[in-house]
Amino acid sequence: MKILVIGGGGREHALVWKLKQSPLVEKIWCAPGNGGIAADTECVAIDAGDVAELVTFAETNLPDLTVVGPELPLVNGIGDAFRERGWAIVGPSKKAAQLEGSKVFSKEFLQRHKIPTAKMYGAFESAKEAYGELHNLTFPVVIKADGLCAGKGVLVAQDFDEARDFIERLMEKNELGAGGKRVLLEEGLEGDELSFIVMTDGKSYAPLVPTRDHKRVFDGNQGPNTGGMGAYSTDELLPEPLRKTVVSTIVEPTLKGLAADGIPYQGFLYIGLMLTGPGPQVLEFNCRLGDPETQAIVARMDFDLADVLQDVAAGRLDGSKLRWKPGASACVVLASGGYPGRFESGKRIDGLTAAEQITGVKALHAGTKRVGEEIVTSGGRVLGVTAVGPTLGAALDSAYAAAGRMHFDGMHYRRDIGRHLNSRKASGN
Repeated sequence: MKILVIGGGGREHALVWKLKQSPLVEKIWCAPGNGGIAADTECVAIDAGDVAELVTFAETNLPDLTVVGPELPLVNGIGDAFRERGWAIVGPSKKAAQLEGSKVFSKEFLQRHKIPTAKMYGAFESAKEAYGELHNLTFPVVIKADGLCAGKGVLVAQDFDEARDFIERLMEKNELGAGGKRVLLEEGLEGDELSFIVMTDGKSYAPLVPTRDHKRVFDGNQGPNTGGMGAYSTDELLPEPLRKTVVSTIVEPTLKGLAADGIPYQGFLYIGLMLTGPGPQVLEFNCRLGDPETQAIVARMDFDLADVLQDVAAGRLDGSKLRWKPGASACVVLASGGYPGRFESGKRIDGLTAAEQITGVKALHAGTKRVGEEIVTSGGRVLGVTAVGPTLGAALDSAYAAAGRMHFDGMHYRRDIGRHLNSRKASGN
């Protein structure tokens, strides 16, 4: 097989790393890739959101399978463009990708199909109207940009001033671009978050192992939201009774609802959950794999990913092929100084080789590029230090030991990834 992977972050490096292990795979391209991916396979200088250029590339190179990492090409309709030409691709249609591309579309879908979710106070196209509604609400209030904002378009506001400031940044200062022109206001939910991701061929589906992401930039869930500062996976996140509840009240109603609405869905469906006292509720949908959840998930895969994704694209998914390593995995994101705000690029990264000498560790590149013989920073999230272990504690110890061997100017990372679960276990909760 020749495979085209679209994207250039840590999620895509994880996919390339795993796909390369398949005996079925002869060639991989990654568009646009990054400094770490370039060491593993051929990178192609095409912007991930440029559907026309990706079609041109595929016409010339004829990949047997295309795997889409980020949301932008899906929202831009790459799934439709490739399928119209009879090309195998893993990723939903443009219409289905609205589940992520529009928070209003997503919320209305959830309400229409009576899937548990937070109460929606309203959608607003003017900042003045949104400010007015805030006076009527009890805090905390969740504010969501309607469109795509690279993981930074959601805030749980604790008071009026914090809410007003975020709406002003979205709607008046346009800090996050066109995605912030319309906002949703929702009730705040209390509980633990969980990322539940399934793959589906449009008829059957198979869940991936559960993960938990850490969105806030600083320890203790402080500071602004980011694209994700780390994630971990262990089966302890999803006891069997909870798994059955999630499947029966959320996963299956979602897939049936899409079918009922005439929206066939093929690819990965990410369901962001809040585990509240009354039961799990949907926070958001993503139309692709999460980042950095993918890094933790791929580290636990004990199956041929190329074979399974080929089945997904062909409409013949066999869930029994998905086998998982026991134990746990963790991914710690090393970020540029200033991220998620302004940051400098071009900082030399030291210690990559030393870090990967630790058993079970893989340094997955996100915002890097190769300059001569050196790897330098080129983005906000630079590396995802990923490790497996027999327990979550062991995986975290390995990941943090590896992070301690790496350095670039301004480097920062959270030091409490996964500690919440460990502390709850220690206290008997």
